[in-house]
Amino acid sequence: DVPTGELPRHMLLSVDRQLVQTIVPGTRLTVMGIYSIFQSSANQKGAVAVRQPYIRVVGIEQVHDWDSDGISSFTRDEEVEFKEFAQKPDAHAKLCSMIAPSIFGHDDVKKAIACLLFGGSRKKLPDGVRLRGDINVLLLGDPSTAKSQFLKFVEKTAPVAVYTSGKGSSAAGLTASVIRDNSTREFYLEGGAMVLADGGVVCIDEFDKMRAEDRVAIHEAMEQQTISIAKAGITTVLNSRTSVLAAANPPSGRYDDLKSAQDNIDLQTTILSRFDLIFIVKDIRMYSQDKLIASHIIKVHASAGAISKESDAMEGENWLKRYIEYCRVHCKPRLSDSAASMLQSNYVRIRQQMRQQANESGEAAVIPITVRQLEAIIRLSESLAKMRLSPVATEEHVTEALRLFHVSTMDAARSGINEQMNLTAEMRNEIKQAETQIKRRMGIGSHISERRLIDELTKMGMNESIVRRALLIMHQRDEVEYKRERRVIVRKA
Repeated sequence: DVPTGELPRHMLLSVDRQLVQTIVPGTRLTVMGIYSIFQSSANQKGAVAVRQPYIRVVGIEQVHDWDSDGISSFTRDEEVEFKEFAQKPDAHAKLCSMIAPSIFGHDDVKKAIACLLFGGSRKKLPDGVRLRGDINVLLLGDPSTAKSQFLKFVEKTAPVAVYTSGKGSSAAGLTASVIRDNSTREFYLEGGAMVLADGGVVCIDEFDKMRAEDRVAIHEAMEQQTISIAKAGITTVLNSRTSVLAAANPPSGRYDDLKSAQDNIDLQTTILSRFDLIFIVKDIRMYSQDKLIASHIIKVHASAGAISKESDAMEGENWLKRYIEYCRVHCKPRLSDSAASMLQSNYVRIRQQMRQQANESGEAAVIPITVRQLEAIIRLSESLAKMRLSPVATEEHVTEALRLFHVSTMDAARSGINEQMNLTAEMRNEIKQAETQIKRRMGIGSHISERRLIDELTKMGMNESIVRRALLIMHQRDEVEYKRERRVIVRKA
């Protein structure tokens, strides 16, 4: 891997005879060859005796393909240690505590990231269809809730990982770009982040800041796990068997409980259904919790230099990395029959609840619950079984996977103002009064600053949250609109 602050260097390789077309883009190689030079082109202007260097390849060796069973680079002692660890009753809890130990709380997010690192099992059906085994997670929420820290941790821990930021990456940079060779003027392919992280994790920060047309480029990579290219006379399909861990902020910067889930999660349903788990991370102001977080952060800063020397090797990131690698290579769990029937009944029940909710609220849920979500729960159960090196995913694993799914995706689907729409009669009356007062103060077409309007109405003895909710309801009915970053309200006809 390239050291930080260095540019990746390119070198021309000449491959011939039986070595041709043995590898695909995105594979990491060790190449052995003879370093030599050649005269580039005769019509080159300038110096006569300038030669171009290249390596004539004699042998190619593939570096660790994480999914192949061929390479066993684990010592006997390591294997024994891993198997002993997997037998412990608290193995799952221990693994979750090793994920980002410097971050306080967020236990469910840590469990989800542990599942993402281990991954489910990839399946190939008799008719050649491949089912993905990688888990995708989206963290959405307020600033300063350690989202980017999680991404940085995963980048360091996953066997193969690429970290990109949404604003600084384009569609070509994520999938693959076609580049023209300077000397021969031929086109060739250069793999992007999703191709380079084949068999690992892509961390995308600031996911919401990406342009919509760039985000569409990831759709195929996230579900079919390939990237098809048809550009400049090159038609090809590249592998991108990656998990995606994305972090995003809501459009208004902070998660606003007064808005509906649709307004808070400003992403299309097409991309949301491809994420197995969607966590809404809120910055809750609670005295007891703030105290704990503050003491934890101060402790981390105070003891940063003097990390205990006697901490054994098991605590190290390196151990976790090796364990993840071992589990991914040696364990391919499948669902047991009892777990499968339990999952089936649960999935049908969740679909029924969502249909009922849609009928009551009159609009479809922002996060759809589709067959993809059922596959997501299967993958989660498999990865939980993989942590314990167990060949079968049991009912216990399915229960935990369902719990994770409920606290993340189901919670996100239900969040926002639709929950509070079943108001009491008193509140309805208060909101109606507030609406009348707002209309009385604003003629059609007139505008007033939101702050001033709320201050005036609170002086009359109205509750501020009631006034805000009345404004929100009027905004949903298209009676008022916001201008100048929601500071000024304009009444429409």
